[in-house]
Order: sequence, then C-alpha cells, then structure tokens
Amino acid sequence: MNADSCRLDRWLWAVRVFKSRSLAKDACVKGAIRVNGSTAKPAFKIKTGDQVSIRERDRTRELEVAAILEKRVGPTLASDYFVDHTLPSNNETRGRPSESFAQRDRGTGRPTKRDRRLIDKLRRG
Repeated sequence: MNADSCRLDRWLWAVRVFKSRSLAKDACVKGAIRVNGSTAKPAFKIKTGDQVSIRERDRTRELEVAAILEKRVGPTLASDYFVDHTLPSNNETRGRPSESFAQRDRGTGRPTKRDRRLIDKLRRG
C-alpha cells in the first residue's frame, strides 16, 4: 500500500467521523461524501490536502485531509489528521429552542399534567 494515499471509507473511520467502516461505506454509496467537489466511492484514494465534504442530517462538515491514517486512533489523536473548516450554523450558535427552555432538574420526576401543558404552551410560542 502507498503511504501517501488511503481508501476514503477507511480514513473516515480512522479519524472517527463514523463509528464503523460500514457506516462510512454506506454514506459514500448514498452520495453523502464528496471529495474535492465530486461524489466519491468508498474505494476512492484520498491524499493529503484533499477537501472532504460530509453531508449529515442538518449540516455539512468540511474537512481537509492533513495526514493519511489507516488505523483507528483515539479521539484526541484523530483531530491531528484533519482540519475542520465547517462553519457554525445558526442552530448550533443559538441552541435548539426545545433544549433552551424545557429543561427539568434531575430527580424531580415526571412532569405533571399541568407541567406538560405549560411546556407545550411554551413550545408553541
């Protein structure tokens, strides 16, 4: 194997973008992964400097390959192998509305019927 290139699905798994290599492969097959602007198959050979775009549920992550990695490493070391160019979206900076006001203290139990009505009223505006 060349030390200057690596399979795309293997690199995505090794730098902990996906929990398993099969999830990385499935994302490539579905077209959610783009390398340098074009869709890429799982066996696409990536090199240092390539731009990898990962489309997730509500955002797109932009990563630049800083180094090639074939074996999975710990989360603290994984960040050394890519540069994250993802811009923070509006939802991430403000926080989700459901998370900001409907928090309950730990150990208070289930909300009562009255509490649920108040929570629903707050959510609707």
